[in-house]
Amino acid sequence: MLIDSNSSQLSIRRQCKLLDVERSAYYYKPLGESALSLQLMHRIDELYTAHPFLGLLKITDLLQKEGYRINSKRIHRLRQKMGLQAIYQKPNLSKKHPEHRIYPYLLRGVEIKHVDQVWSTDITYVRLTGGFVYLVAVIDWYSRYVLSWELSNSLDTSFCLLALEKAMSQSTPSIFNTDQGVQFTSDAFTKKLLENKIRISMDGRGRYLDNIYIERLWRSVKYEDIYLKGYCSMPETYEGLSEYFNFYNNVRPHQSLDYKTPAEVHYG
Repeated sequence: MLIDSNSSQLSIRRQCKLLDVERSAYYYKPLGESALSLQLMHRIDELYTAHPFLGLLKITDLLQKEGYRINSKRIHRLRQKMGLQAIYQKPNLSKKHPEHRIYPYLLRGVEIKHVDQVWSTDITYVRLTGGFVYLVAVIDWYSRYVLSWELSNSLDTSFCLLALEKAMSQSTPSIFNTDQGVQFTSDAFTKKLLENKIRISMDGRGRYLDNIYIERLWRSVKYEDIYLKGYCSMPETYEGLSEYFNFYNNVRPHQSLDYKTPAEVHYG
């Protein structure tokens, strides 16, 4: 059930603990954007999910043709707010920290042969009614199994690190692939990988296809769940995505896996 502030049996603290939701998530308030900006952000998300290769000028042109009286400067600002710089193909793609080390991409031409050979992670924008949050997930490339995921109302490193720690409580990969975003190049994140003797691989700038498996995951999550459900709050989103990822891992067959589920391949 959803977290209920009027429950006479369970406190908010207890309900959050049972759902494995941070208490801050319960008290989440929609972030301060105008109704028009939120509408634009939701539409940008739809366009990028369907056509992740589109650049700033093309997105602006498409939105203008749909009747929005906006310019590319506004779309650029909204894309920054949505965290799209580290995801989609365009010049000067990754929003990286000037003092953080960037690692080379290790997976070009590499055949993925077994579970825990390669994991990767990424962040995506999740629209809510009247707001938005961010979703991070860790996926195994061979099985497509989602090892962990977290929600946050900000693009800080902590929720990415929490997802990494949850995934690594199960196993560790030989190679871990990310984009060049500040969350993944941070000392805290890379130190966790290096301490466990995991080789770090990072997407080339402007090459969203370097992390194609998780890009496909985002398409599935959005078309099969988020766009259909129209979540209103962070706790509702958390509960809904918990159900979806359980379905994705344990019930939904994948053509690329010979119609097995990710769990069957991962644990088989």
